[in-house]
Amino acid sequence: MSSRRTIFLSHKHSDLEELKDIIGFLHHHCNVDIYIDSMDAGMPKKTCGETAQRIKKIIQNSDRFILLATDAAIESKWCNWELGFGDAHKYREKIALFPIKEEESYDFQYKGNEYMQIYPFIAYYDGTEKYKNGTPVERGYYVCYYEPDGSLIITRLNDWLR
Repeated sequence: MSSRRTIFLSHKHSDLEELKDIIGFLHHHCNVDIYIDSMDAGMPKKTCGETAQRIKKIIQNSDRFILLATDAAIESKWCNWELGFGDAHKYREKIALFPIKEEESYDFQYKGNEYMQIYPFIAYYDGTEKYKNGTPVERGYYVCYYEPDGSLIITRLNDWLR
């Protein structure tokens, strides 16, 4: 049995091919095992209640939950159901959105899904950003969330995954 952290990766199946680089990055550079339902030989051949029961169990047993938040995933009934279930079992400390958007698009363009703003999200910092105290933020991926007072809290992705 692996001692690596496990991530339940919620995604839209039609996005899987274009997201394989992100999946590879998470698997190899973050030293985690990733659960992808379409690669699970134990899943029923046809979607049914057993599918939902299996997904619930796997979300509960995973260390972290990440939604690859493409436009298609955000519109998906299954991804929204998984996010809601993940929220009940992983909220704030163990759940994050990985927004995948076209350049020049922003979170506020997720019309009808404003609730997604309450979740931590994964963001890339290029090293030009600074903390409030003026210290530069190292280049890399971070899990970020906003406190009620509006302050942004960031944690290195690898630290969040530990």
